[in-house]
Amino acid sequence: MSKGIAGKVVLITGGSTGIGAEVARLLASRGAKVAVAARRQDKLDEVVAEITAQGGAAKGYTLDVTNKHQVQEVVAAVVADFGKLDVLINNAGLMPIRPMSEVNTDEWDAMIDVNLKGTLYGIAAALPRFIAQESGHIINLSSVAGIKVFAPGGTVYSGTKFAVSAISEGLRQEVGDKIRVTSIEPGAVDSDLKHSTSGTAKDNVLDFYKQAIPAASVARAIAFAIEQPDDVDINEIVIRPTRQEF
Repeated sequence: MSKGIAGKVVLITGGSTGIGAEVARLLASRGAKVAVAARRQDKLDEVVAEITAQGGAAKGYTLDVTNKHQVQEVVAAVVADFGKLDVLINNAGLMPIRPMSEVNTDEWDAMIDVNLKGTLYGIAAALPRFIAQESGHIINLSSVAGIKVFAPGGTVYSGTKFAVSAISEGLRQEVGDKIRVTSIEPGAVDSDLKHSTSGTAKDNVLDFYKQAIPAASVARAIAFAIEQPDDVDINEIVIRPTRQEF
């Protein structure tokens, strides 16, 4: 189904691998023009080349979401290149799992900067344009850890994802008459996210992710939210492996 997707310009952060790359492939196959943004240019080039080889429209943009000036510049570049922006998908994220008692403040800072500030910087760059055009769709990647605290080990990660869920709902209440807002809350998904953990919990995390569903499953959920008519707003989607208890 491409109705509601074809012709839309979609910017995806963290779009070079995992969920972001799968979303880019799926939306492009349904006629969207995808702007794929991430830090690793080589991975961006691979995704863009794959999409264009299939006849899709895509362009890559180097982006560190922790740099608000870069986020503004990329949004402006997307509008300049494609003529508009219809959908922003704040997908970039980190998930280093570690007990708080180990007090790794560098990891805490990184999660706050990428998961929380990166989402806010994306909103800050796109929202004025969406308000001016009286349309738009902001999709934020939260987590099941944003609706239930993932502890021990994921306490700070949960804190950032609870914040993303709260910001999504608050934003919906503020601008939802014209701009759609969706919070996606995945469980275990096969992506690079599981490799964010390098400390004592690494083996437990990798074991937990043995039940993971493919990133394409989340991509389909995101496409479902986008393809709805303008008067339908899918506010929240929780998607997890059938056998995942948490």
